[in-house]
Amino acid sequence: MSFWWFRTAPPVVEDALDEDLPRLAEIHAKSFAHDWDAEELARLKAQSGVSVTVARRASPYGTRNPLGFLILRQAADEAEVITIAVDPRYRGRGVARKLMKDGMFRLYGDRCASLFLEVDAANEPALQLYKTLGFRQVGERKGYYRSGDGDGTALVMRVDLR
Repeated sequence: MSFWWFRTAPPVVEDALDEDLPRLAEIHAKSFAHDWDAEELARLKAQSGVSVTVARRASPYGTRNPLGFLILRQAADEAEVITIAVDPRYRGRGVARKLMKDGMFRLYGDRCASLFLEVDAANEPALQLYKTLGFRQVGERKGYYRSGDGDGTALVMRVDLR
């Protein structure tokens, strides 16, 4: 079966709804060793300065199921990526890039000066994405991640938005 509409139309990014949270918890569990349940995601979503966006397939059939999501926290003129996760079935199709670009655009509109994130040093696909979006390494934290392919080192990265 060919999914031509997915290849031709980029995903749509919009604010997450409360009813999306169980699906976001599933995606997070498939993406990270320490998963967050729907209640934890709801608590995060309710915090001041936190935004949760989802990518949905731009489907002619109206499918609303999230493909991935991004959680950002903004304080004053700085922000951080709390987490970004894409369903494994949709990785490599530009979903994370679309989420990050949308998040960066929103932060720029809010006059945010910089965006930070931490990424596993062994996560090559994520590192490539962040570098192409203009992120640069500004630090590292040894043993930050308890599991993974590498030694658990987290790279601290930053992009200037203004």
